[in-house]
Amino acid sequence: MKSLLLFIFLALIANPLFSQVVINELDCDTPGIDNMEFVELLSETPNFALDGYVLVFFNGSTSGMNSSYFTVDLDGLVTDVNGLLLIGSNSVSPVPQFLISENVIQNGADAVAIYQANNFDFLEGTVATITDLIDVLIYDTSDSDDLDLIDIFNDDPNFVDIEQINEGSSNNTNSIQRFEDMDGNVSYMSTVPTPRQLNDGSGIIFNGISISVAQTQYNEDDSFDITFTSESNVTDNLDFDILLNNQGFNTSDFTGNTSITIPMGQNTASTTITLVDDSDDEGDEVTRIRFVSLALPYIQLNDNIEIRIVDNDFTTASFGTPLNPTFETVAGTQPNDYYDSLDGLADAQLRQALQDIIAEEGVVRAQTYADVIDILKEADQNPENSNQMWLVYTEQGRPKLDFQTGSVSTGKWNREHTYPRSRGGYFDIDEDDIADGRNVFWNTTADSLRHGNSDAHALRAVDGPENSSRGNQHYGEYTGPSANQASFYGDVARSVLYMEIRFNGLQVVNGFPEGTTGELGDLATLLDWHRNDPPDDYEMNRNNVVFTWQINRNPFIDQPDLVEYIWGDNVGDVWDQELSISEFNTTQIQVFPNPTSNRIFIRGLQNEAKIEILSIEGRKIKTFSLRNDDYIDLELSSGIYLLNLYSNNKQVVKKIIIN
Repeated sequence: MKSLLLFIFLALIANPLFSQVVINELDCDTPGIDNMEFVELLSETPNFALDGYVLVFFNGSTSGMNSSYFTVDLDGLVTDVNGLLLIGSNSVSPVPQFLISENVIQNGADAVAIYQANNFDFLEGTVATITDLIDVLIYDTSDSDDLDLIDIFNDDPNFVDIEQINEGSSNNTNSIQRFEDMDGNVSYMSTVPTPRQLNDGSGIIFNGISISVAQTQYNEDDSFDITFTSESNVTDNLDFDILLNNQGFNTSDFTGNTSITIPMGQNTASTTITLVDDSDDEGDEVTRIRFVSLALPYIQLNDNIEIRIVDNDFTTASFGTPLNPTFETVAGTQPNDYYDSLDGLADAQLRQALQDIIAEEGVVRAQTYADVIDILKEADQNPENSNQMWLVYTEQGRPKLDFQTGSVSTGKWNREHTYPRSRGGYFDIDEDDIADGRNVFWNTTADSLRHGNSDAHALRAVDGPENSSRGNQHYGEYTGPSANQASFYGDVARSVLYMEIRFNGLQVVNGFPEGTTGELGDLATLLDWHRNDPPDDYEMNRNNVVFTWQINRNPFIDQPDLVEYIWGDNVGDVWDQELSISEFNTTQIQVFPNPTSNRIFIRGLQNEAKIEILSIEGRKIKTFSLRNDDYIDLELSSGIYLLNLYSNNKQVVKKIIIN
């Protein structure tokens, strides 16, 4: 029953009556990322309307419990001149008449069935049934037989001794195909896929047309050719139209002929498209090249070809990236009295008062995990290019369009929980996959730990593979990819310290605890990171952005010294907002130029000052003393350093970049 020989019949089912529609072919597993899976239906008569039918996929695994995981409502769909309807992703060739996402169809042991019913009869999790069953195929990829699933469908008298059909081992190149002999006996074979063709080779043979473009990305003002090629020469002039419109990209964004003719006796034609270089910052866009319609016997071998259009009208911010930081250009947008309730408090009372601010019920809002994508597109926008994200850890820009939506993460960005979900104990909740905007939100409290999943103060845009590399490691265990410049150290420290105050049940602790939900380390490392990488304009800007959505702020960006009063050197001291601000006013102290090749000038000193130069890891390298405005020659190799300036028991910390 489990033979993998390519042309051996795998099962024989006695079924004397051909149903009006049956499962003709299934490819549940393809090499690589399973992007070319498909299922094909066959009707007894051509051009058959499938109104009143539904296609249901059942999960036969132990956790799936033989219940439905995906349905296709067939209302409005019609089989073709050969009686075929192909269902699959846009990566399948020829292109299916009905498109579904890639990698939806499971490998098995599973089942796919046709019912004369409504899709609402098979909500996700519905146990397999023979009620209103039209046809079924139980299949696997070299898995053990699912006897429970087989027993369910064997109760139908139309399916005698039904068997589970093996497509082949993992990453196989086969499909399961249905054959019926003159006596009505049905058999299945695992062999080379034949989408949009009858399995026995009969019927009308289509002439496929393909679209080809030299590149997948062009800039505004570029021109490129689109070439159309048929599998065989056309017998008459073949006229067809194409569309390029997609969302904001329309006919105002390009010029070129979209009506195409392949001349009689030939098999190719092309058109040239020129992209309009306008002055609008529309962001990078994607056009989809697709056929409007093709008359029989022509069909699309590919379609919906995506081409990225890079907008050259991006804007830059007034502040720098974390790699090239600026300070005190971006002002905090908190109300003037936002932190007033903290004054005069210490220890537990200070901590509680801070939580009362940033978790205040009726004021603070919780958004969905899907909303976080839109929040990050604004909060983590690359200051050097408004069409890009700035990625934590890898310290680089990446196009906003490259958000990961499928299983492949390479070259994509996604959402990183700085306080990992598995350590925090929060995961997706109902409606978390709905992006409903800033004005639709949940009520939330300090006890609403489930909302930690979507708190944007602790979520960052991140390179997909690097997110996987970090996993749920503690900070200190994880210090970023090799050769990183530690520009994110203070940012992630302040985000996870925020989470401890914002939500009951979370704690930042010393060391690397394992197996304890609600604990993240290492506190000592994070305190060092906070001290040595103070908040910059990039971090203040994202604090302002998140505030517009959640109506709360990360206080350790606005008031960095609070960290010392809760976890650090000033634990037990009474907090006073005015007296506890250790930074100088920027009107008093200026350090320039920055970046520099060697010499820096310091302006605004009123008294003698001690200046320490530290590595980005916090190691002291040099010490200077100044009494008045003056310069110092650093004589350092290229890199990022910290300048600590002490005067009158006050301190200012600045990053210095040496070119």
